[in-house]
Amino acid sequence: MKNIDTLIKLALKEDGVFNDITTKEFVANDKKASAVLVAKKPGILCGVNVFVKIFKTIDKDCKVTLKLKDGTKIKPGDKILEIYGLAKTILAAERIALNFLQYLSGIATLTNLFVKTIKDSKPKIYDTRKTLPGYRELAKYAVKCGGGHNHRMGLYDMVLIKDNHLKLTKDLTTRIANFRKTYKKIPVEIECETIQEVKQAIDAKADIIMLDNTSINNTKKMIKLIRDTSNAKYKPEIEISGGVNLKTAKNFSKLDIDRISVGMLTHSVSALDLSLEVIIK
Repeated sequence: MKNIDTLIKLALKEDGVFNDITTKEFVANDKKASAVLVAKKPGILCGVNVFVKIFKTIDKDCKVTLKLKDGTKIKPGDKILEIYGLAKTILAAERIALNFLQYLSGIATLTNLFVKTIKDSKPKIYDTRKTLPGYRELAKYAVKCGGGHNHRMGLYDMVLIKDNHLKLTKDLTTRIANFRKTYKKIPVEIECETIQEVKQAIDAKADIIMLDNTSINNTKKMIKLIRDTSNAKYKPEIEISGGVNLKTAKNFSKLDIDRISVGMLTHSVSALDLSLEVIIK
């Protein structure tokens, strides 16, 4: 991932890891130590390589023994990895490394919960662009570790025409047809909140029709309209979005849809409880 090094450097600078006054004044400079990373809560592990990279960035000579990898289902007491090296490295890197690992594992864990909630149904769980600035690649990687799927990475790899675009765009069908003459491989998605907007999306031959913030009853009507219009040459995917939680995801998963996009996977996630503990021998 391109921006991991930049994020790590920013984090190290922000925390002042090379000027750890507590360690400098209370721990011998040449003191060696071992530590073990332990799970405190059940979940899906994600971010181990970033965790290790932080330690190696501070001290390339520290030894790391991996016991579990990203995507592993963990339970309280599981040992994830062990570290041996200068005590000052372990103490200085601990908080930053845990910040990354707990956040990413939290995303993977919540994603997996959504995936399990709608298991054995047709639609798949997708993320959104509601990510912390600078963390998008990592956050979307965590979604995949949890069994979810990635929506567009940014504004450049997919067309998503939302309500504000619709207010500012005239003759949508013609505009999309002209767009496809130049950009043949970029999918076009249209966000719809009303039956009229769904009809407009169908006329424009949208690749994906997003039903946003609609009730179950209205959603059913919209889905029927789309499926009744579908044929061998045109069969758009249907996506549900807008304030989706575990309960509504379960309800929507019973419908004839293809995707459920969930903003809370990345914007409202809780960190997974993990702990780095120094081993006294």
